[in-house]
Amino acid sequence: MSEAAENKSFWEHLEDLRGSLIRMLIAAFVFSTLAFCFKDLLFRIVLAPKDSSFFMYKLFGGGDFSIQLMNTGLTEQFMIHLKTACAFGILMASPYIIYVLFDFVRPALYEKERRHSVSLVLAAYGMFLIGVAVNYLFVFPLTVRFLGTYQVSGEVRNMLTLQSYMDTLLMMSLVFGIVFEIPVISWLLARFGLLKAEWMTQYRRHAIVAILILAAIITPTGDAFTLLIVSLPIWLLYELSVIVVRRTGKDARPCVSNPLTL
Repeated sequence: MSEAAENKSFWEHLEDLRGSLIRMLIAAFVFSTLAFCFKDLLFRIVLAPKDSSFFMYKLFGGGDFSIQLMNTGLTEQFMIHLKTACAFGILMASPYIIYVLFDFVRPALYEKERRHSVSLVLAAYGMFLIGVAVNYLFVFPLTVRFLGTYQVSGEVRNMLTLQSYMDTLLMMSLVFGIVFEIPVISWLLARFGLLKAEWMTQYRRHAIVAILILAAIITPTGDAFTLLIVSLPIWLLYELSVIVVRRTGKDARPCVSNPLTL
């Protein structure tokens, strides 16, 4: 901990926090405004998975299709534009936001803690971005392709709303970003001896049931196909976490001998 941080009063720390929050809000506002102004590019990216020209469909094959979206509210398109721009703005400003947060906390950390904190933050941020990318590139397009073109009869036409499309995309992106933190959290717990690979292997079946329940909760639709698509990456992350914990466990600092005693 630096001497300057120790000498600061509570109100001085509060003033530093206020300044950090203002800088983060300004950065988010600036990038959100830029995203709002580039409407055509923004929605060209967002709406790409609804057509067969999206690269993922070309990669895995499939027939031509195009899902038509409709608007049902007077202010709906404007509000969706605003919400989507804010989401993209926060995502683009996130490196600076994380830097400001770390800069605020850094004086209170010792040198060794700073090094570990940087690694942890970078890993967590990187995994979050990977989760968002996996959803946009693979999971969401597969969901849209299947559910958007599924028909019980040729006489029944699918009429999907823009609101439904955007809510599903944004919600699934956030969920997958959070879910992809599982290996990072597992690594952190293993570092403190709170998690062992043997426990994860022993309770693998229980974990699979828990994964299915979690996927059922976070799945925007109630169909089995989407449930499977959401469950598969989570299960793969669990298996990756087992490997991470096994490698980390050798250098872990034991805190407890049994997870049930926490």
